[in-house]
Amino acid sequence: MSRADTIVALSTPAGESAIALIRLSGPACAEIGQAITGRSQALQKRYAHFASYRDLTGAVIDDCVFTYFANGQSFTGDAMLEIAPHGNPLIIQKILTDLMARGCRPAEPGEFTRTAFLNGRMDLSQAEAVSDLIRARSERSLQVAQRQLHGSVGRKMSELTDRLLSVMAHLEAYIDFPEEDLPGEDQAGPAQALRQLISEMKELIETQRYSALLHDGIKTLIVGEPNVGKSSLINALTGSERSIVSEIPGTTRDYISAFIMLGPWRIEILDTAGLHEAGDAIEKIGIDHTIEQSETADFFLLMLDASQPSPTLPESLLARMSTYNTLVIVNKSDLSPTQQHADFLPGFKHVSTSLLTRSGLTDLRETWLASIHASLTQPQNDGVVVNARHAASLGQAVEALELASVKLGAGEHTELVATDLRDAIERISEVVGRIDNERMLDALFKQFCIGK
Repeated sequence: MSRADTIVALSTPAGESAIALIRLSGPACAEIGQAITGRSQALQKRYAHFASYRDLTGAVIDDCVFTYFANGQSFTGDAMLEIAPHGNPLIIQKILTDLMARGCRPAEPGEFTRTAFLNGRMDLSQAEAVSDLIRARSERSLQVAQRQLHGSVGRKMSELTDRLLSVMAHLEAYIDFPEEDLPGEDQAGPAQALRQLISEMKELIETQRYSALLHDGIKTLIVGEPNVGKSSLINALTGSERSIVSEIPGTTRDYISAFIMLGPWRIEILDTAGLHEAGDAIEKIGIDHTIEQSETADFFLLMLDASQPSPTLPESLLARMSTYNTLVIVNKSDLSPTQQHADFLPGFKHVSTSLLTRSGLTDLRETWLASIHASLTQPQNDGVVVNARHAASLGQAVEALELASVKLGAGEHTELVATDLRDAIERISEVVGRIDNERMLDALFKQFCIGK
């Protein structure tokens, strides 16, 4: 990417719409804005102009709204021009073709945001938050992305860095001024500060799991014996015939996935094959898939049949279940007589339903939501949530701090301890992008959509 280029991209989704948005960024924006509007003077900064778009031949393509942002006053930090034509794909294509004929080049994925980062308009964690905000699929993930966009991760990294620098200043005073009349080296203060930093950073790393749940959804398995109503449940929750319902046991041979919203959470819900002695090889493969899926599941909806005795579940499945991540649903409560299943997993929450009559579904949703809130408490550290890249850098910082702590406790030379502390600061700096790693930046911004 050349900083002398003027880039252009459609920033609204492809297809028909009332209005579209085409964005340009680069040194030619002022000149192009004046030329395509046919004005004798440059466009006024940060002012919406209504005018006709004229191509290189002078022909009018469309009536548009033009907004010009001067260098240093835009999202990217470079001069920008935003063009809002009618959302006809033919009009959009004609404008893009004309702009490229005027010397613009198509923007790469995430290039506008990358330019903003390189110009110091945001740190790398905020740049990532732009993509997270666009892709957020739940209220909670939207809240976290907005906090990160407003600098929550950057502020936390700055705080950690300042505290580390304070420890380094304490230690390096004895390195730089060994002959000064300083008090005797007291390692207790730095040692305690390091332990506290290590503890807080480990807590931050743990929020990576919370971040994955927000972006990917809480993976929830519906498990139970055949014909207990698993397929009926996923159909009731999604409001569609997502799964085939039949009185024939073993109808579901493999898992079926769907996404639903439960309060502020995005849920990936999977209807799995019934757990029983498989009658054929295909059924056995389906049951094996259920066991495999349980290894990565975040939550379980264990369904029982109110008209049948309590089931015997595989030990590998029971080992993954707990009172925090499992809700027992006793279905077919409309039948008489019924089994109460009160003695089956007594410490777990039980809900009674009849999917035939649609009774108990409200209670199911409320109990399920309460269980999720109880098991997924909001992370500490001022609600800061880190992603996998952040966690990897923080993990390396923790390793450096633990090494420094060991050396400090062993009474090794202060210079060696300070070297580890500098390494930890560098790793923390990677989170917000105070690094020169072109390959990492290329990989990160390629995940963005074009035009952002």
